[in-house]
Amino acid sequence: MIEKVKNTKVNRKEKIKAYIEIIRIPNSFMMGLAVLVGVLIANHEYFLNFRNYLTILSGFATGFFLTASSMVFNDYNDREIDLINQPSRPIPSKRIGEREALSYGILLSLIGIISSLYTGLYTFAIAILTFGIALLYNFWGKKTGLIGNFMVSYSVTIPLIYGAVMINSFTFKIMIFASMVFLTNTGREIIKGIADIAGDSVKGIRTIAVKYGAKRASIVASWFILVAVFLSFIPTITRMTGLLYFILVLAVDGILISSVLTILNKADKEIALLVKKRILFAMFLGLIAFSLSFV
Repeated sequence: MIEKVKNTKVNRKEKIKAYIEIIRIPNSFMMGLAVLVGVLIANHEYFLNFRNYLTILSGFATGFFLTASSMVFNDYNDREIDLINQPSRPIPSKRIGEREALSYGILLSLIGIISSLYTGLYTFAIAILTFGIALLYNFWGKKTGLIGNFMVSYSVTIPLIYGAVMINSFTFKIMIFASMVFLTNTGREIIKGIADIAGDSVKGIRTIAVKYGAKRASIVASWFILVAVFLSFIPTITRMTGLLYFILVLAVDGILISSVLTILNKADKEIALLVKKRILFAMFLGLIAFSLSFV
């Protein structure tokens, strides 16, 4: 009887761990943070008024929970592919059931959408549109390859714009930063396709890596990333940003250029997995650079 209780506790812990794992906390947190960065870029003084903090918190919650729901739906849709590519993930490993995952994804979506209602009608419309695009990607767009990559990059980029629209301050500076994120993430998605060739080939997902090979995919991905590196200098040249941004973005560019050289040198699954993690870190550091661009 005691042994049975112990096993139940272990299973419960594994279940909780799986629920946390499936929403990709770093990715979801970064999208919530990106909304706040959008506010900082548009008007950093907005944070000085404590009456705005409920709006700020609602903006973060929108980015976090809609991204989390997208992660769950993505894993649900990819459950058969993940049996080949990532068998240890929560659904293929049976730590979360398929119906459980759907219910969880719907709950997270509702929290995100309800949070967006507090930030304004325009941002509510953006949240609904973004949620729709995320669903379209998970249940159709992923199989299209590059179009699917663009859909993911839209979802990753829109939090910056969401933050600016939330406080009615959309600027050219936001457009440049959003373009950098869009291009970098598109490159990362193409590199991710190199890591997933085995499963994607079986399921008919037409990524650049599947259609044209890993080497060509690495070249296309590198061009997207290098254009983003080029754009990163525009805010400094046009004096939209301060010295701290320039220092941090040099570090970001260094990581991105190193990633490009690495994947061009050897475009295989192991290297692609390493490089996509490296690029994710560079994007996180880039958000810090964006948020301090007024210094």
